[in-house]
Amino acid sequence: MLTADLDIERARFNMIEQQIRPWEVLDPEVLDLLALVKREEFVPSAHRALAFADLELPIGQGQTMLAPKIDAKILQEVHIKNTDMVLEIGAGSGYMAALLAAKAEYVHTVEINPILADLAKRNLRQAGVVNVSVEIGDGANGWPGPSPYDVIVISGSLPQLPPAFLKQLKIGGRLSAFIGRAPVMHAQLVTRSSETAYTVVNLFETVISPLIAKQKLGFVF
Repeated sequence: MLTADLDIERARFNMIEQQIRPWEVLDPEVLDLLALVKREEFVPSAHRALAFADLELPIGQGQTMLAPKIDAKILQEVHIKNTDMVLEIGAGSGYMAALLAAKAEYVHTVEINPILADLAKRNLRQAGVVNVSVEIGDGANGWPGPSPYDVIVISGSLPQLPPAFLKQLKIGGRLSAFIGRAPVMHAQLVTRSSETAYTVVNLFETVISPLIAKQKLGFVF
């Protein structure tokens, strides 16, 4: 058992040093969180040996969890504060929600698939995360809830950013999204600077699994 534990910690260390740091994720608080929040606890048992690999992992229902370096980069760019109210769209296995919750005041994460929502709830509960609510619904066109939010993280790709998300962001708030279609998508950081002004920064190019949405929104994946 001790050897297995050491192997896991070595793999976690290698993930941080060989994948995360080279992607210019150098914020010590983010790096500490990646060591603190146990990624392997959010990976299905069939794929746990690959928990720290540089790839998306299947979590069931045809969905995946993001590669570790993508989660880390987004976490660094949105600059979570301990007073932030956060919205995440696409709960998946609950891993990103756990990372966000470790720094934020509270996280609302929305998952369209009830089976994955149950998975996220179970994983978060077993990890002892108490400041996250997992809600079942279609958040691909925004999620009013207790909006406006300080931070919005959209954990699947969209062909374009629905305007509703901009309205649900506080002034000074930050939003991360993966926008575009394969083979070229951009991770974007949107910051609301006033009632009518937003700044958009393209962080990096990538290809991310699409967000599931209902047909009425005009895009189905």
